[in-house]
Amino acid sequence: MLIDFFYTLRSAKLPVSVKEYLTLLEALKEGVVGPNAPEPEGDAEPGGYKIDDFYYLSRTTLVKDEKHYDKFDRAFAAYFKGVEMIADFTRDIPLEWLRKNLELKLSPEERAKIEKMGWDELMETLKKRFEEQKERHEGGSKWIGTGGTSPFGAYGQNPQGIRIGQAGSRNKSAVKVWDQRAYKDYDDSQELGTRNIKVALRRLRKFAREGHEEELDLSDTIQSTAANAGYLDIKMVPERHNNVKVLLLMDVGGTMDEHIARVEELFSATKTEFKHLEFYYFHNCVYDFMWKNNRRRYSEKFATWDIIRKYNKDYKLIFIGDATMSPYEILQPGGSVEYNNEEAGALWLQRLTSAFPKFAWINPEPQGVWQYRQSISVIQQIMNQRMFSLTLKGLEEAMRLLTK
Repeated sequence: MLIDFFYTLRSAKLPVSVKEYLTLLEALKEGVVGPNAPEPEGDAEPGGYKIDDFYYLSRTTLVKDEKHYDKFDRAFAAYFKGVEMIADFTRDIPLEWLRKNLELKLSPEERAKIEKMGWDELMETLKKRFEEQKERHEGGSKWIGTGGTSPFGAYGQNPQGIRIGQAGSRNKSAVKVWDQRAYKDYDDSQELGTRNIKVALRRLRKFAREGHEEELDLSDTIQSTAANAGYLDIKMVPERHNNVKVLLLMDVGGTMDEHIARVEELFSATKTEFKHLEFYYFHNCVYDFMWKNNRRRYSEKFATWDIIRKYNKDYKLIFIGDATMSPYEILQPGGSVEYNNEEAGALWLQRLTSAFPKFAWINPEPQGVWQYRQSISVIQQIMNQRMFSLTLKGLEEAMRLLTK
């Protein structure tokens, strides 16, 4: 089994050697993890074998540089697919509950018959289910489980519910997600397959003559030297500076995973074209904090109020996101899928657009689906219809708006 795991890592272009593989086998033989491991502390089950333990052991022994962590995570997930890391909510849920034993698929007519719950009713009902439910449940319309029409669980069908322990989104209708998720930073060194994005962004660049005479004016020097009977007459001009300032806020994780390649291209082009660039990450909607490093997004937070106060209003504010989420995430306090935000996301978006009058939203979702996403319509209203598609035409229109 571990031979195949070793070759999976090698196929993922990880520099894993036979010596490191033998070190992993020796650690397993000595009982560093597994049934023979020392008795755990706290609430962990003694004598048990957890996939998390093997993950950390194998990463420690096989990966020698943290730059390879992302490759390792993807290879590990591909080999041990179906294994989830679930965050604690109020109490432990057995992993077996969350296995994809049955993925329910309903016809459009059957889906229409399932009633939606309001936000308050949904949260109150979930609390009751945790108090009442004592065992795993599969199918049905009431309990937390898999493959049913209940608003709580995984791999079922419900117009809006709370997703628990499911590997990614299927119907994009969950109003909350009970899951500790790790996001990857966008790669700003991504090589562009086309120069079109750079060309579009250059419409926003505005050069100004400023500073000392530090730049050679070659054309004027040649003409002046020729007019001076061949005696060198050097002419200097003030150095050119791009004085455009850009504040870039990028949605990351969840449904944005489908657009990583295109957003990385845009991010790379933006870092190349604008000298004065500041960027932050958010998930789905902006709330009271953002972050700059997805690996440390819980330990290194930047308060949104501090960001608003830090940068002057001459910054051009650009959001990048698919605006695809539950409308509750925008309009409802506590609507965030990750924590209970005290103020609605819409309020924070209004504060940002008021602080930075030149703003635009770039959406990587095809424009043809915008009319079918209620959340996109809500964001468009908050943005005063300043939403543009991530296409050459859309970028040119956005840059043209920001220069007015």
